[in-house]
Amino acid sequence: MASKALIFLALLSLSAVSSRPAIAEINEEDKPGLVTNFYKDTCPQAEDIIKEQVKLLYKRHKNTAFSWLRNIFHDCAVQSCDASLLLDSTRRSLSEKETDRSFGLRNFRYLDTIKEAVERECPGVVSCADILVLSARDGIAALGGPHIPLKTGRRDGRKSRADVVEQYLPDHNESISVVLDRFAAMGIETPGVVALLGAHSVGRTHCVKLVHRLYPEVDPVLNPDHVEHMLHKCPDVIPDPKAVQYVRNDRGTPMVLDNNYYRNILDNKGLLIVDHQLATDKRTKPYVKKMAKSQDYFFKEFARAIIILSENNPLTGDQGEVRKQCNVANKHN
Repeated sequence: MASKALIFLALLSLSAVSSRPAIAEINEEDKPGLVTNFYKDTCPQAEDIIKEQVKLLYKRHKNTAFSWLRNIFHDCAVQSCDASLLLDSTRRSLSEKETDRSFGLRNFRYLDTIKEAVERECPGVVSCADILVLSARDGIAALGGPHIPLKTGRRDGRKSRADVVEQYLPDHNESISVVLDRFAAMGIETPGVVALLGAHSVGRTHCVKLVHRLYPEVDPVLNPDHVEHMLHKCPDVIPDPKAVQYVRNDRGTPMVLDNNYYRNILDNKGLLIVDHQLATDKRTKPYVKKMAKSQDYFFKEFARAIIILSENNPLTGDQGEVRKQCNVANKHN
């Protein structure tokens, strides 16, 4: 992860999020919810197929796991966990994938690979929304993170939410107050926010996202020992956005989801402003220090937050559809 980062970097306008989306207002009392092993009768091999595909793809392309982790945030945090992120642009609507907040998102073709494998076993049964969430779960485990039991039964949305992405996914330059408020609107409290941003333990941050901390003058809060490395990786004042120029989020264990991130940001080695704020704000610093000392505590809060995120306003029952292809809505006569 790195650059909906993590993980995670993306997040939401309090006024827009605090009012419940229309999806949540549809017969809420009668609406079936998510359940464990939803496909046990209709496609009992579904979760095993997804897990095996994630393992195979991760073995060939290590950075897929960062993408799957980032996908769950970029999709589920924007009104509903309904795979709207995966829809391509049409003549009438822009894809969420093409918005500024989604800069650096990639590897969507590998979700298509997983979908194709599931379709061969059970055509028209397993939603892209569930595949997105379960691939994130298995990607987290592949990176050395906790195994997180996630429920299934989501349905796929039919429209892009590109027009509201910026209301839900804050920029990495926004204040920690905005970050906390927008996560709170999803039911994720401060320890969970701190844990989710721990996804910055893996992946990379593109130079276009951090050069403002290096030029024209270096941000004085940055650790001088780390600045030299950042300047080496990002030598241009105005980086070419198409060039692959980046800094690893964690130079020590860049391919492992662990609590080293928290030690780094306490040592002023966070690449993004939100990382620095997380380590210095009085509301979040106590949890940063606790997670820096205990990976078990980090994993516990991270798993709890991922579960809440994955259950954010899903379409279930007869809402939405099960897409045949994840990048396009089904055609209806």
